Amino acid sequence: MSETGHLRGHLARIVRFAAVGAVGTGAHYAVLVSLVEAAGMAPVAGSVAGFLVGALVNYTMNRRLVFRSDRAHAEALPRFLAVAGMGLCWNALLMYLFVDLAGVHYLIAQIVTTAILLGWHYVGHALWTFRKRPAGTRNEQ
Repeated sequence: MSETGHLRGHLARIVRFAAVGAVGTGAHYAVLVSLVEAAGMAPVAGSVAGFLVGALVNYTMNRRLVFRSDRAHAEALPRFLAVAGMGLCWNALLMYLFVDLAGVHYLIAQIVTTAILLGWHYVGHALWTFRKRPAGTRNEQ
């Protein structure tokens, strides 16, 4: 593949990642707003709950549609959870800093936090979670 073709492939994958991420982010924000506005939950706790729902939505879609991974679920899912778990920790910390310490409205804080974490999740999943297996290795689904 030419360098231009390789670059186009990466750009197409980033676009697919962003589209899938938008679906997961929609689920995250729906849970967050529902828990904060309807249930009276604290924004940081609502954000954590929403993050978990968004992660569940993202796993299957990223595996199949974005990275087209050949890794077995037994191998990919723990990797996904490790990357997402670090993202969850960063999400909770950033939300705490923005909302509780800086007094930023929780939705603005979540939008900024989501933007910050986008790069972390893409790089982690591209380089580790769903990275193509070396040629000649066997993998059971």
